[in-house]
Amino acid sequence: MVARRAASSFLSRRGLLLPRPPADSLLRADSARRSLPGAVYRFSTAPAATADEEPIKPPVEVKYTQLLINGNFVDAASGRTFPTVDPRTGEVIARVAEGDAEDIDRAVAAARRAFDEGPWPRMTAYERCRVLLRFADLMERHNDEIAALESWDGGKPLEQSAGGEVPMAARCMRYYAGWADKIHGMVVPADGPHHVQVLREPIGVAGQIIPWNFPLLMFAWKVGPALACGNAVVLKTAEQTPLSALYVASLLHEAGLPDGVLNVVPGFGPTAGAALCSHMGVDKLAFTGSTGTGKIILELAARSNLKPVTLELGGKSPFIVMDDADVDQAVELAHRALFFNQGQCCCAGSRTFVHESVYDEFVEKSKARAQRRVVGDPFKKGVEQGPQIDGQQFKKILGYVKSGVDSGATLVTGGERVGSRGFYIQPTVFADVEVTNFFQMYVPLLTIHIPLLSVLINSASVSFSQDEMKIAQEEIFGPIQSILKFREVGEVVRRANA
Repeated sequence: MVARRAASSFLSRRGLLLPRPPADSLLRADSARRSLPGAVYRFSTAPAATADEEPIKPPVEVKYTQLLINGNFVDAASGRTFPTVDPRTGEVIARVAEGDAEDIDRAVAAARRAFDEGPWPRMTAYERCRVLLRFADLMERHNDEIAALESWDGGKPLEQSAGGEVPMAARCMRYYAGWADKIHGMVVPADGPHHVQVLREPIGVAGQIIPWNFPLLMFAWKVGPALACGNAVVLKTAEQTPLSALYVASLLHEAGLPDGVLNVVPGFGPTAGAALCSHMGVDKLAFTGSTGTGKIILELAARSNLKPVTLELGGKSPFIVMDDADVDQAVELAHRALFFNQGQCCCAGSRTFVHESVYDEFVEKSKARAQRRVVGDPFKKGVEQGPQIDGQQFKKILGYVKSGVDSGATLVTGGERVGSRGFYIQPTVFADVEVTNFFQMYVPLLTIHIPLLSVLINSASVSFSQDEMKIAQEEIFGPIQSILKFREVGEVVRRANA
């Protein structure tokens, strides 16, 4: 019975066994289109989107748009600037100094002097701890300004920035501040009358590159541990979101950080980023971002001084729903795992595997939840989803929607832009995200007349499914949920790990 229902469901979504829709159905398709195999049905999304309303003026002033080098905000050596854009409208928020190789040289030189000659690595660990604790206090005191910059520059809901990310960044800094005076060496057992001691020391100048999706938290994750250990830092911000990092860097100096210990250079990857990775004066690299860029960074580090590299790259994480799950709870958790931060999260649960016995129910409820998701101005109370980061990412995500449709996945809801300006995209759900194999392409018509064949084909399609669609393989970094069906635990473990 389960196999027959699953086969029937599969054929139904392929447009071969179509029940008559109710009069109030959201389904909109003419009779000719309904008769075609592989038909795609689009459903309207929640009418709560507010992308075309006049955007709310952010309650913050942009104070810092220059490079921070040796404790001073300065122009780029070239004098060039680049625009940072409001993703709600596509309009320019401010022009920011554009760092390049010459500016990286200046920043590394300042960091090297601060490390080799300055007080920071020579302070007691307790003194460094107190500076970082004062910085955490200042972040909390300026919570509203930092959160407003984070949402204005990046498009994330203000409630998320103010209620979650700024407090988390402050807590993270306190965590690393607490480690400063707890980094101990050790005595190693040795043969004979010898004393062997391990002493842990700071590595030197740390080059750090942070992404645009969580610029404030990435600042804390990168800068916090490096400073707690006594290092000096050259930080390159993402060109899309430089504002919050520059603001909190000013607070860190207000907390008592010596000049030159932290240098911030906004700029582009092929210029400022490549120069930082290749610099012979940098002792360590840390990068969060795409897998492709991570490969380039490893190569540049190897070609220069073979500096050690720490990478946190993208992913395509599985979210697995078993047959005994509370479906309503699973739908909500899977929804949050994918759509949080507009889907722009490297650990998003972007492959939703659902057991065949609850698959249909899960798809329908996921559709309903996506349609209830409130899309609009991130400064408006109650908004769950703001715009994507920029026009390039916006086009890339819509390109994945087209790829999913062209590959034969069922577009359950969404898939289009919201409003006429800015970079808003409807919360999107795909079902039947699996490779189209021989059984799915040529045999389904026969199952209408041979019910037993329906069961056999359903079994074979699971066995031969390889999840080869682009939307099942590649990191989309947007609000697109791909729902895949599985039958057995061993199968889903294999597919989740593939």
